[in-house]
Amino acid sequence: GDAVEAGRGTGFFIDQAGHIVTNWHVVSDGDDFTVLLADGSERRATLVGSDPVSDLAIVRIEGSVPATVPFGDSDALLPGQPVLAIGSPLGTFSNTVTRGIVSALGRSVSAEGRDTSSYANLIQHDAAINPGNSGGPLLNLNGEVIGVNTLGVPSTQDGIPVQGIFFAVPVNTVRTIAAEILASGDVVYPYLGIEYLTITEELAARYDLPVSDGLAVLDVVPGEPADRADIRPNDLILAIDNVSLDDSVSLTERLFDFEPGDEITLTILRGSGQIEVTLVLSERPAGS
Repeated sequence: GDAVEAGRGTGFFIDQAGHIVTNWHVVSDGDDFTVLLADGSERRATLVGSDPVSDLAIVRIEGSVPATVPFGDSDALLPGQPVLAIGSPLGTFSNTVTRGIVSALGRSVSAEGRDTSSYANLIQHDAAINPGNSGGPLLNLNGEVIGVNTLGVPSTQDGIPVQGIFFAVPVNTVRTIAAEILASGDVVYPYLGIEYLTITEELAARYDLPVSDGLAVLDVVPGEPADRADIRPNDLILAIDNVSLDDSVSLTERLFDFEPGDEITLTILRGSGQIEVTLVLSERPAGS
């Protein structure tokens, strides 16, 4: 039958070997990829690997690379800092630049219709992005990539329109995930097997929690490491290997320091008593 266009997005070169970073959701429904370069020429591309957890993917073209983009340091970002977004909104208006500011850092966002239920530690900004911008760079005023634009919030669950709320994957996450994909084609995540909320001062005040940092366990996945170690709902996880947990780094990123099969020790507040629990991490199942 006739070929069907699955979708469009944006990407950027990260090296002279022709590797392009984009979003996982841009390439997830396709198996044949074409890259439109800034000069209007087209190149066939192959998928190197992808990661639905971070919504990142890498494709590669053969031949010369027009330009690569330097990476900045997303850990150095501050709210209010000016940013630029470059992309092809609606798949039509190529090389569109919009400007805004960093609105907030460390955001967690649910994403309906994607294989992973939420994304953690995102950059919130207000530089306008639209369908087709996905996978494009978010830049600082030095021209350095500080994030990869991934989604916006067009409306509330009640259908009320929302303006100026957009999200990008921090470039320091991109750097880590890209290295994994280039090395092996996919990303392996260590896994605890819990559903949780990150404790903030607001959450602690609302529910009268005894601590203002850590993870509040909501549920435990049967048969996974937390379940086997007898971690329970309502446990408060305060630290991993004596490193305190707070809302500046997501659990996924903290666990990225380890490998499946590694033994870790959790400091847990259960009721009024503090306990140490040792467990062996597993590999995160696909789609979880």
